[in-house]
Amino acid sequence: MNDIRFDIGSLHAAYASGMSVRAVIETVFQRISEADDPGIFIHLASKAELLAEAEALGGFDPVAKPLWGVPFAVKDNIDVAGMPTTAGCAEYAYLPAKDATVVARLRAAGALVVGKTNLDQFATGLVGVRTPYPVPRNAIDPKLVPGGSSSGSAVATARGIVSFALGTDTAGSGRIPAGLNNIVGLKPTVGALSAA
Repeated sequence: MNDIRFDIGSLHAAYASGMSVRAVIETVFQRISEADDPGIFIHLASKAELLAEAEALGGFDPVAKPLWGVPFAVKDNIDVAGMPTTAGCAEYAYLPAKDATVVARLRAAGALVVGKTNLDQFATGLVGVRTPYPVPRNAIDPKLVPGGSSSGSAVATARGIVSFALGTDTAGSGRIPAGLNNIVGLKPTVGALSAA
């Protein structure tokens, strides 16, 4: 199952052909194990939580839920209800009661939050090594920095653990780690997505 492609088109084609979302979730956790990189995630959803969230989606319906069963990760300065937000600083941690607007919209579209990813503390830095947690390893060459501040999000996506990940980008914090891990980072036009 580890050969499942996680781009949205391939996932939807596989789901339409009868692949279960359980198989995708199992593959996510297998890839996390194979990456053997404790620096990617600060917090992970449990397999049971993801399976329950997937079950709640109902049957595969890419029209009603265009991201049905698509796994994604969230930089740990963006709120996910029930998962701690640390911004890379354990002393700052709090447990949000609700999702950030972008997370809520993705979940409403059927996407599944795998976990919260590491970052340069308080999203301040472009190298991805300014964290009290283990530093994520560059997905292309572990001798290189992963880039920051959205380091964990870039590495999780580049390693194929998730289909995509949310980051933040004030002055390159999403695009630089994407480039250093051989993927694409997109900074939407200011105001196109709520920053709430």
